[in-house]
This record gives sequence, C-alpha cells and structure tokens, in this order.
Amino acid sequence: MTATTRATAPLPAVTSVEETADLPEDRFADREVSWLAFNERVLQMAEDPDVHLLERARFLSIFANNLDEFFMVRVAGLKRRIATGLAVTAASGLEPREVLDAIAVRAHELTERHAAVFLEQVRPALAEAGITIVRWDELVHDEQVRLHGFFRDHVFPVLTPLAVDPAHPFPYISGLSLNLAVVVRNPTTDKEHFARVKVPPLLPRFVAVEPADGQDARAARFVPLEDVIAVHLDQLFPGMEVVQHHTFRVTRNEDLEVEEDDAENLLQALEKELLRRRFGPAVRLEVASDIAPEVRDLLVRELGVHEQEVYELPEPLDLRGLGDIADLDRPELKFPKFVARTHRDLTDGAETAKPSDVFAAIRNRDVLLHHPYDSFSTSVQAFLEQAAADPKVLAIKQTLYRTSGDSPIVDALIDAAEAGKQVLALVEIKARFDEQANITWARKLEQAGVHVVYGLVGLKTHAKLSLVVRQEQGGLRRYCHVGTGNYNPKTARLYEDMGLLTDDVQVGEDLTRLFNQLSGYAPKTAYKRLLVAPRSLRTGLIDRIDREIDNHRQGQPSGVRIKVNSIVDEGVIDALYRASNAGVPVDVVVRGICALRPGIPGLSENIRVRSILGRFLEHSRIFWFASGGDPVVMIGSADMMHRNLDRRVEAVVRLGDPRHVREISQLLDQCMAETTSSWHLGADGTWTRHHQDADGKPLQDMQEHIIATRPGRRPSTRRRR
Repeated sequence: MTATTRATAPLPAVTSVEETADLPEDRFADREVSWLAFNERVLQMAEDPDVHLLERARFLSIFANNLDEFFMVRVAGLKRRIATGLAVTAASGLEPREVLDAIAVRAHELTERHAAVFLEQVRPALAEAGITIVRWDELVHDEQVRLHGFFRDHVFPVLTPLAVDPAHPFPYISGLSLNLAVVVRNPTTDKEHFARVKVPPLLPRFVAVEPADGQDARAARFVPLEDVIAVHLDQLFPGMEVVQHHTFRVTRNEDLEVEEDDAENLLQALEKELLRRRFGPAVRLEVASDIAPEVRDLLVRELGVHEQEVYELPEPLDLRGLGDIADLDRPELKFPKFVARTHRDLTDGAETAKPSDVFAAIRNRDVLLHHPYDSFSTSVQAFLEQAAADPKVLAIKQTLYRTSGDSPIVDALIDAAEAGKQVLALVEIKARFDEQANITWARKLEQAGVHVVYGLVGLKTHAKLSLVVRQEQGGLRRYCHVGTGNYNPKTARLYEDMGLLTDDVQVGEDLTRLFNQLSGYAPKTAYKRLLVAPRSLRTGLIDRIDREIDNHRQGQPSGVRIKVNSIVDEGVIDALYRASNAGVPVDVVVRGICALRPGIPGLSENIRVRSILGRFLEHSRIFWFASGGDPVVMIGSADMMHRNLDRRVEAVVRLGDPRHVREISQLLDQCMAETTSSWHLGADGTWTRHHQDADGKPLQDMQEHIIATRPGRRPSTRRRR
C-alpha cells in the first residue's frame, strides 16, 4: 500500500481575550527556567536518603538524560532563532539573550550539584552496599590484569585515534559522545600533538570487574570505560609519549527541520534530515575539571562554543550510564516489585492474569484503565490482538506516535492486514528522537499491506486513538480506545496514564470522523464527545472554564482541576486567572513546565499548583470541571502547550460513566491532599518539597498508596444504554 501525507490548512488559534488587558504583564513564568526547576525536582529525588539506593542512581541517570535533551532541543532551538533573527521576547518578558543567560546560570548550578550528589552521597552509599564504582588506580593487580584482556579483546579493535596536524584537520565530534583529548609528544622532535579518541558508545559505560575468588557474589565493582582506555593509550600511539589526557563531551543541536510543504516524500525528506542532525552546531561542552587550560582553549575554539556553554565538572562525565547500574539484581535496594493486574471489568471478577473476551467486557460497560496499575498487555494490547484474530472484525484504525522496538501492537496490525482486514495506521514519523524507529515500522507495515498515513502537513498526530469495526448480529459495532499515553508496552509499565475502552455510539462516530479527517479531506469535521486540536481543544477548554465562572456567579458549585505534563499556553492560563479572580477554585497538577504563577493576590490567589514525582512518570492528562455539581471529566493526549494546541492533532474524550467521574475526582483529591507527598509552587516561582509532616514523618506516597489499595476492582453494575 502507498503511504500518504494529507495536506490541510490548520485554523489559526483562537484565544479568549476577555479581561486580558486587566491582567499584569509579568503573569507568566519563563518556560525554560521552569523546565530546569522540574529537573531539579528529579535531582531532589536522587538526593533523598529515604529513596531506595539504586533508584537514587536511576534518578541521577534520568536527570542527565533529561538535561541532554533540553540542550539538544530547547537551548539549540533558542540559539538557532537568535542567530536567524527570528527570536522574540518570551511570554515571561525575558529577551532571548536573557533567557540563555538564565539557563546558563541555573544549568551550571544544577550540573555541579548533580556531580556532587553522585560523588559525595550516592557513590559512597553504593560502596557500603557492595556496589563500587572505582577508578583504575583503585583496582587491585588481578583486576587490572583481567581488564587488560578485556581491552585487548573488546575495546582496542574498535578504537580510532584521530590526530590533529596540518594534514589532519580537527575531527568532527559527534553529539553526546564521550571523548578523550590526548596530548602526545614525539620523543625524536620533542613536538607535542593533539589527538582525539572516542569512547565507543556501544560498549558498557561502566565496565563490570569480574569478582575475585571468594568474593561476595552480590558485590559488584565497576570502572569507567574511559579509564580502561586511558591506561592503554600508549598502544594507540606507539612510539609516542602520552603527555596528558582529559575527558570531554559535546552536545549538539539535534532538533529537526523538515519543510513539509516542499517535500515530495516526507519519509525521504526526514531520513535526509536525520543524517543532517549528526552535524548540528555545538551548544554545550562538558570537560573534566582538571583539564589543562591549553587543551580547554583548543576545544572551545575548534568547537565554536561560548564561555558560558562550557561546563567544568568532576569526573566521571556522562552519568546516564548509572541507569545500567540501577538495573542490577538487588531488589532490596529498589522499589518493591510491582506486577500490574488485569482490570476487574475485563475479567468479570475472576482472579486471573489473562483477559477474557475484551469485546464482551466492553459491551457490558465502559472500562477506565489506569496504567501501570492496570495491565496494558491484558487490556489495550489484548484488545488489538483479539481484534486482529477475530474473523468478525472488518477494520482497525490506529494512531502510533511512539512504540517499542519489538511492538506487539505493530505485530497485531500486521496480522490483521495479512488476514484480509482493512487496517489503517497513522504513524507519526516526526516523533522526536523516535523518527528512525518509526520510519522502520512504517515500512514494515506498508510491506504487510497496511495503509500507512503520515497525517496532516504541518501537524504532528499526537492523539492516542484506536478504532475497531466489528460485524455483529445487530449490525456493525465500533469499539474504541482513547488514551493519554503511547501504544508502547514498555513505557506502559513505567508511565502513569489513563485510557477509555468503550463502544459508545457517539465516541465511535467521533473517532470515525477523526480518522477520516486524518486520512482524507474533512477539515470542517464536528465532534460530540471529543475535543480535537488544533480546531476546538483550546476554545473548548476555555469555554468550560468560563462556564465555571458563570456557575460561581450564580451560586452553583464551581471549580477547575487540571492534571498535565506541562502548562504553558497563555490563553488557557489567562482563563484560569480570570476564574481565580472570579472566585473559582483552581487546582493544577503538573509534572514538568508550569508558566502559571499561583497564589498572587489579585491574580491567582485561588489557584494551587502541585507536582508529583515517584517511581512512575506521571503522564496522564485530565480535565475536571465542577459543572454546577454534576462534574464533567475529560482525558486525552494534550498538554497545555502551544505545540499541542496549535501544531498537533490531539484528542480528549468526555467520560460518560459516573463511576469513572468519581474515580477521577478521588484521584485528583489525592493529588492535592496535604497528606500527599508533593512539591508546592509558590507565588515567587519557587517549588518547595512537602514530603514530611510537622513531626518529621513521611507523607503518603500517592503511587505506592495506589499500588497498595488497588489489588483489583469489584465488578460494577451493567451500564445503562
């Protein structure tokens, strides 16, 4: 089947401007600085001695990986806009250069603190637990001998030293690679030369040292790979004297720019851009704190970075590899093991790990899933696998934004197509950092006969939707899944997300219209139970907020509660400010960026903002409105950001079952409870962690509480039609 990209002209964003002129100009926090505050919260989890030790190491790894992506995308994008003259004053009022300066100050503080947490807290604690990360000089003779063999057999053959001299220009340094800057001397001429040695990225970041005879089997020793390479540099430069060596690391612009309107084939254009990504300009240089000044100056000059983009840190650099150490089989040093359960509405109350007939369960009642507490494999995955195998299923339509490398979802779609069903897969090949994987899946699906569509030109398709059309005795019936998270079985075990399985007629009609819009030409589609970006999502939410203002003025119950990953959109934030000024209570639970400023008299004194971090990444998007005492709840894919509301296809669905409305209400109550461990955002923009009560006792970990109180759900009464 041929892959297609449909062109449409998205409507311009429409935002409410009522009373906006009366709001202060400094009402928005800076989004980039707010993101750094989010990563600081991740770092605080690593600093907490009450967090399981290997999980602290994992949080250090997450912090490092988060910061890499921040520089590759946000900082790089800001620098590119400044260089091209396209940068504008931020909504916070900061000029582009001021934003860069603010980022540099906070990023330097946080990276130094990150290194100190590892060296002064986590590394010593790991050593006490028998997990040591040592430097080469700390190894005993027998360990060094074994690592000499490891270098000879596994490292030396893949190393490529690159010299710098008149015949060898300064080599290209790939983004995020760890490198050794080496200075060697010719003993004959006494002349010094510079060379670069790349630490192979496919080898372990921290090399496991084989335990000696009689050593505790649970003990583990690791040495940084660059140490193993450094001690053998004489073998890379025979006949030369190694004078000095230092580790360094470069971060480059890795955001993508594809002009879709000019691309005859989006797939080919994207592949070319992925190759270009490797050669983006440098935006950060990390160097070992003991680097020689002349070597540092050489790197700064050749890489073209500014002084504020240089980060001098104690070794070892690049602590992303701590994630591998966190995976060690030491359960007593990790969060208690957790196994997701099959949702009770999918098993008819039977205590079993396997789902029954998913279609029969959905016909009986809508099913509200809460991952990872509810198993993804026995719900969403089973839904699609059963659809692929069911001869009564005629068609499957599916969005794919991110999925795993060995995706059972993709396999189910292929099985369905090979069985003769009509299968449409909307693959978002522009999903950041998953582009190459999604290109691979798109081609695999095409080869199996799946009709692959890449969505609408100028828009990313971020909606999480699945539609199954089944022939039944009474005619065709549509079964739907609308979710807040990706169809990825691996991240479904780590991300907190919601999803609705339903055969509701209106939802089925809405999804049919939306898929038709995505695969064909239907720019003026209207929906009943969905709000869809970029046309109706922002305006629909603002309308709901304005209704709460009217309800409050009429003396009816009012309130707005929102749970998202990020809230930046000025139109939505201004609507929340107006609601607060009118007396409507507003609660916001945000994992990451928050440009909203709560608790400011005359602006936002009725707004509270909380953030929750834990073993699972809080990822669900929920919108709750008091609606005069009959609450309205929506879940879906959209965060409150410009890209989501203006440049993406997003969908949120209104829940129709009162049980589900109550469940969401209770979840949001728990998020905001003073007894729940969380971070509180103050009027001055400072996040304060509240994880202990007045007596110093730990507050309730919401995620652990849900695990402990959610072994299964009682079967509910049959849904009324």
